[in-house]
Amino acid sequence: MSTENNTFVLSLGGSLVVPNGGIDTQFLSAFNTFIRNQISSKKRRFFITVGGGGTTRHYQEAARVVRGQKLVDADTDWLGLHATRLNAQLVRTIFVDIADPRIIKHYEVILKTDKPVVMAAGWKPGWSTDYCAVTLCVDYGIRQVVNLTNVDQVYDKDPKKFPDAKPMTNVRWAAYRKIVGDTWTPGMNVPFDPIASKLASELGVTVKLLNGRDLVNLARALDGKAFKGTTIQ
Repeated sequence: MSTENNTFVLSLGGSLVVPNGGIDTQFLSAFNTFIRNQISSKKRRFFITVGGGGTTRHYQEAARVVRGQKLVDADTDWLGLHATRLNAQLVRTIFVDIADPRIIKHYEVILKTDKPVVMAAGWKPGWSTDYCAVTLCVDYGIRQVVNLTNVDQVYDKDPKKFPDAKPMTNVRWAAYRKIVGDTWTPGMNVPFDPIASKLASELGVTVKLLNGRDLVNLARALDGKAFKGTTIQ
């Protein structure tokens, strides 16, 4: 199923919606206004996946505290998946008058809709919402994901650990995958996860990664203009 050039996949990081266990209503209000303006002024459509954010980490930590370290990855992954679905439902409610009432969470079926906003969440263990975003590109004929995160750019190594880490403006998938590795673990905190990166690399999907709080910068990225962030292709 192909779409017009004015259709975008946004991978909305849960860290923007629920940064540390509390919902960021200030960001959501600004995001709400931004998306509505994009739709009304530029006739754009958006498929939006939402991550689990602080909700995921708090539930996973609670399970570990009570159960101990005997949880398998599938158990903690399911907690994260349900967190993404809760967050997606929240964002869909914000756009209730313009969003499809259904949230994509089973990716075997392509949703037929002409609504300007379509929400998506996690599917099953081993699939992050980044992976789901790339899958949406495949299903709806879209060639790029705009990844909204809480960092400005991708670095050549973890800037929290290495003061000499350098930001990258453009990077090839092969080089990026060397940085993040090949293994997905529940609650993993990387700019774009390893499994999604592998799929995007194989399919030729481009990812634009930027700080989602800077909505002026996001507008430049959507317009195909120079923006502060990292393009992975």
